[in-house]
Amino acid sequence: MDAFDIAVELCKEFEGFRHKPYICPAGVPTIGYGTTRYLDGTPVQMSDLAITYGKAEKLLRNDLVSCYKSMIKYCPHMVTETPSRQAAIMSWVYNLGAGRLKVSTMRKRINAKDWDLAAYELKRWVRGGGRILPGLVRRREAEANLLIS
Repeated sequence: MDAFDIAVELCKEFEGFRHKPYICPAGVPTIGYGTTRYLDGTPVQMSDLAITYGKAEKLLRNDLVSCYKSMIKYCPHMVTETPSRQAAIMSWVYNLGAGRLKVSTMRKRINAKDWDLAAYELKRWVRGGGRILPGLVRRREAEANLLIS
């Protein structure tokens, strides 16, 4: 499997799927596997029609291309890393955003190729609404395992 296939499966597992738009924990209209914008860049609206699994996966893969580009922008050597490592960071960026990668200590650890400390930093991002969320703990553990494998 390539990095995109691994990242898709990881995101699907932890994002879950919804046919109809919903408000995510960050307060943003979302659809499918956590997508907030359609292929043309239009934001998801609560009045939008339901989508299929196939359309949702297409949107997820499109979003992961942006995550990959951000990962390479801030951690250029990741282009030569294993698909598992790439998928771990793409999933993290999908969940938290490129801006957080840009300013994170984790980025410094990745760029130093210190995978154990990068995994440690990655696993620190488990809070939502000021509290530790069990789903994020599981997601970060899965991403960390890919990062150090």
